[in-house]
Amino acid sequence: MNISYNWLKQFINIDWEVNQTAELLTDLGLEVEGITSFESVKGGLQGVVVGHVVSCIQHPNADRLKLTTVDIGNGAPLQIVCGAPNVAIGQKVPVATIGTTLYSNDEPWKIKKGKIRGEESHGMICAEDELGLGDSHDGIMILEDSLKIGTPCSEIFEVENDHVFEIGLTPNRADAMSHFGVARDLRAGLRQKEIELELITPPVSNFNITDRSLKIDVEVKDSILAPRYCGITLSNLIVQSSPDWLKNRLKAIGITPKNNLVDATNYVLHELGQPLHAFDADKIKGKKIIVKTLPKGTKFITLDEVERELHEEDLMICDSEKPMCIAGVFGGIHSGVSETTTSIFLESAYFDPVSIRKSAKRHGLNTDASFRFERGIDIENVEFALRRAAVLIKEIAGGDITSDVVDLYSNKVADHQVFLNFDKINNLIGQEIPRDTIKSILSSLDIKVMNVTESGLGLMIPSYRVDVQRDVDVIEEVLRVFGYNNILFTEKLNASIAPTSKLEDYKLQNIIGNHLASQGFFEILANSLTSPEYHELSDTIQTAHNINMLNPLSNDLSVMRQSMLFSGLTAISHNLNRKRSNLKFFEFGKTYHQYESNRLESKHLSLFATGNRYEDSWTVTSQKTDFYFLKATAENILSRLGLNKVSSQPLNNSNFSEGLTLKASKKELVVLGLVEKTILKNFDIKQEVLFADFNWDNIVSLVDDTEIVFQNIPKYPQVKRDFALLLDNSITFKEVYDLAFQTEKKFLKHVNLFDVYTGKKLPEGKKSYAVGFTLLDENNTLTDKQIDKIMGKLKNRYESELKAELR
Repeated sequence: MNISYNWLKQFINIDWEVNQTAELLTDLGLEVEGITSFESVKGGLQGVVVGHVVSCIQHPNADRLKLTTVDIGNGAPLQIVCGAPNVAIGQKVPVATIGTTLYSNDEPWKIKKGKIRGEESHGMICAEDELGLGDSHDGIMILEDSLKIGTPCSEIFEVENDHVFEIGLTPNRADAMSHFGVARDLRAGLRQKEIELELITPPVSNFNITDRSLKIDVEVKDSILAPRYCGITLSNLIVQSSPDWLKNRLKAIGITPKNNLVDATNYVLHELGQPLHAFDADKIKGKKIIVKTLPKGTKFITLDEVERELHEEDLMICDSEKPMCIAGVFGGIHSGVSETTTSIFLESAYFDPVSIRKSAKRHGLNTDASFRFERGIDIENVEFALRRAAVLIKEIAGGDITSDVVDLYSNKVADHQVFLNFDKINNLIGQEIPRDTIKSILSSLDIKVMNVTESGLGLMIPSYRVDVQRDVDVIEEVLRVFGYNNILFTEKLNASIAPTSKLEDYKLQNIIGNHLASQGFFEILANSLTSPEYHELSDTIQTAHNINMLNPLSNDLSVMRQSMLFSGLTAISHNLNRKRSNLKFFEFGKTYHQYESNRLESKHLSLFATGNRYEDSWTVTSQKTDFYFLKATAENILSRLGLNKVSSQPLNNSNFSEGLTLKASKKELVVLGLVEKTILKNFDIKQEVLFADFNWDNIVSLVDDTEIVFQNIPKYPQVKRDFALLLDNSITFKEVYDLAFQTEKKFLKHVNLFDVYTGKKLPEGKKSYAVGFTLLDENNTLTDKQIDKIMGKLKNRYESELKAELR
């Protein structure tokens, strides 16, 4: 939220330096995240002075240029080449001197000495648009003849300089969503510093009804969604550009002025925090306003020229024939103010915050009005803001107030009361604040003390503090105005350490996270919300199992994720688009499923790898990240957690073109493999991606039951032997692996596949496996005879059962 310091000073007469004020606002909880400067004229007309055209002749080398001599009051007149058709002798004109910086569409350009068609030019006689004083470029500006030569133009034209606070407003502080609200807080903070300043309320004393010639009837059919609705008509208006002071106020906070009627409503919105809407009265059919909901599917075109389908809960402002506005959110294209408008119906209302938020989210709209309505405005300020806007419109657009104020407020909201216990204040804050100080702070916040007892205070909360409902809320108000920095604390630090098991979930996560980080993986944290369209990419995602958001932030984030795959691929795609092609990611996260009887929330660890294992270097040979790297990484993770008795099985999963499932104790621990290319194409990924999905819940349950067994390093040497086996393409390594341990159970300790070859020199349908065998007798040294016997048995089994041949 942007707050203009000059605008703020209209409500509180503070003369502090801007940084000092920003510091106080931050201490009060209105954190100033930045301060920017604003100039109503870019550059402030520095270097632009009043000049007098002494002579003006035709340029000798150009038909459309004039050669002028201009006196700027500093000695010898300047020769300036000018192309304006209206330049003439005797004129007083604005002259940009050498070195002056002017701005065209916010782009700076500096005036330099130069030659134009062979004649020197020592400055520039300026038009309105070149100075930022208007849009005209028909010719140079001609100034008042009475002006003194050499006078800086910054003194002639009212150039406003301002500072703008960028305040990071928390959602609960609806009361501070205006300049008046911020000034109200500033007054409370200054009072704590013993600086008593009056809060200046915007005037409405000039409000008077000229006649009652234009009456618009109002009917509110849903007083729950619209507890208070006010309106008034104004006629004989002239739509034109707003005065400079008003445009400067809006420009300072980042709002582009449109016309005086629209600007007036925007001004009051940011002045008092009350959204307003002006309807062209001539476009209101039947001269009647009806506040109601419409049937689902009703078509409505909003100001942005988008046709929208209404929801049956959307509150609408209608006339007798058609909808005109989504209440509190966005106006319609056919009912707003235009250049031909001469009379308006001005609306000021209080709408239900929940209803407004739902409508805004449903239609993907976020406006200044909805921002305030959905956080809760001051229901007691509705009529005052209407009168303030009416007075302002009369001031800048002329016209008359031509109706009584319509104020439909059937169920008046009762003032909220809270009892504040003194002991609770001291216990919660941890320090005793003098009671007189508490009462002073409450008074500065417009919180009325209704009664005082020995134990506490009976308080009446002002209607604009919609967030103050409990005694702890009042204590928070007292504390922020008293000053968090004024609370004393001791240097002693007390902490409690609860006994925890080494197998706690978070500890296991830290172990594996550190393990993966040491292997070059980076941790990511993806959004648990995802797109409902992903069910089209994978058979593993069922639409029936979606958990849908009632009020999604967007259509792409409308369901809880059923798989860790797609959010990880989004991160990979993001990095690939930024020329980072060698990626290794991991994420601890959850998936969510809706079943008939219940909802299931499962924890996962996901790994992603693509590109090369290492960045290119003269010390390391480039090596592609492959399936075996991912499998080894997954097995190392399980081994690190003590899960060594793991079996692998082929995987049939539409997410993978090929893959494996790792299991232990009949529980699925990991599915891993190469992601299907059709899925990668949807994310615009053109290189292979490897993905492993760990069922973390199953892993944690098995880790709890796993006993770590220690054994001594063998005294006797292990023996390694290799086979190069020629096999059918259909034979898997698992078959080779299992058959080896079926054949030799006593001395065979390990079997590994260290090379796979498929080439032109092999028979068709064949492949070559290079398989290593590790043999060990823990009690004796194996003899050559024993080793040869074991290898012979292995060879015979492979030849007889797998039809293998030794190469």
